[in-house]
Amino acid sequence: MLLGAVLSLSAVSSFASNQYAVEYNIANGLAPKAQGQSIEVLKPYQGEFRILAAKTYQYDAQAKFSPIDYAVTKGLFTDPNIARQIDVRQYDRFLNWKMKTLPVPAQQAVAMVSNMHIIPANPDIALQIQQVKRGDLVRLKGDLVEVKDHNLVWRSALNDYNIGDGACKLFRVDSIQWVDHSVL
Repeated sequence: MLLGAVLSLSAVSSFASNQYAVEYNIANGLAPKAQGQSIEVLKPYQGEFRILAAKTYQYDAQAKFSPIDYAVTKGLFTDPNIARQIDVRQYDRFLNWKMKTLPVPAQQAVAMVSNMHIIPANPDIALQIQQVKRGDLVRLKGDLVEVKDHNLVWRSALNDYNIGDGACKLFRVDSIQWVDHSVL
C-alpha cells in the first residue's frame, strides 16, 4: 500500500513540476499567460463517461494544455459488462478501439467511444484528473474548446460521429464527480 501511495505522489509531483513554467499555466488549471496562447469556448459539454484508459503526456506540444487523455464510453457502453469487452490502445494523442461483436450498429458504436484531451479548468481539477482510474464512471462538466499557441490551432470535435484526425474532444473540465468505481 505504501508503494502505491509513493507512486501516486510521484506521478502528481512530476505532473506538478511544470506548474512554474508560464507556458504550462493551462495544463495546471490556470489562465493562459504565455504570449500567443488562448482558449476559446466552443460549446458547453457534459456527461457520464466510463473510463477505459488514461494516458498522460508531458513532452508533446499539446502537453502545455492537456496533460492527460481519457479513452471513454458513454450511453449503453458504460455498462461494465460491455465496457469490459472494448479493447483500447492510446498513442500519440490517438485512440484505436475494437470489440469482437458490436451490440449496436457501427455508427452508433462510434458515437459511444471517444478520446478526450482533458484540460483542467482550475488547479483542483488539475489534481483530480490524475486520480481517475480505468473502470471509473465519472460525471464530467465543462466546455469543448479551441486552443491557440502561436502557429498551433487545436480545435475540439463538436459531435460524436467523427472518426480519424480531428475526431477527439478537447474538453476543459471544471467539474468531476465519481458515480461508480468498477473493475474492468
